[in-house]
Amino acid sequence: MRTIIRPVIVVALLWIALLLSGYGVLIGSNENAGGLGLQCKYVTARDTYTAQYVHSDIGFFGLVNCPLLRKSDTVIDNG
Repeated sequence: MRTIIRPVIVVALLWIALLLSGYGVLIGSNENAGGLGLQCKYVTARDTYTAQYVHSDIGFFGLVNCPLLRKSDTVIDNG
């Protein structure tokens, strides 16, 4: 029974943390616009959203990879 309850509690605490902080976790990415754009897909406690970044393979300008965490525009509690 403990093997079921503990993961459920951990997932619930992570979901609450995402809900209150407004951060999203990266769930996918792909290149677009001929390799110059990077489209990153994030999941938050409320929904999923997509962020667009400038991309370069060597990191001279723009991003090489999507950030793992990203602050979303809408936060449930700004207290």
